[in-house]
Amino acid sequence: QVQLVESGGGSVQAGGSLRLSCTTSRYFYNTHCMGWFRQELGKGREPVAVVYPGDGRGIYADYVKGRFTISPDDDNAKATVYLQMDNLRPDDTATYYCAAGRYNLYCRLAGEEYSYWGRGTPVTVSS
Repeated sequence: QVQLVESGGGSVQAGGSLRLSCTTSRYFYNTHCMGWFRQELGKGREPVAVVYPGDGRGIYADYVKGRFTISPDDDNAKATVYLQMDNLRPDDTATYYCAAGRYNLYCRLAGEEYSYWGRGTPVTVSS
């Protein structure tokens, strides 16, 4: 059974930073797009950023570009993807979910292409 284990959520004031981590199996790390999505209470899920660990090229939703950075760990054995979140705003408040979807030439921000999901980690940004 695939496991995606998230950590790093918490509470921070506007303008602050948090780093989320998502650890999975090495098999999934090497063969799947890894992504972060978020969902605010009462709203739909929205994409944040995705990456294929094999090339490290992140793809970002417009509302996080320039503030968030997704990156795979240089140590392949750790099979961990990070989401560095800087200059956080109150509207970034949500539960953040790590997801994995089979890699096929490129990764996209479409949630329906991700078959495996973590349990989520909450992020709260206060003004």
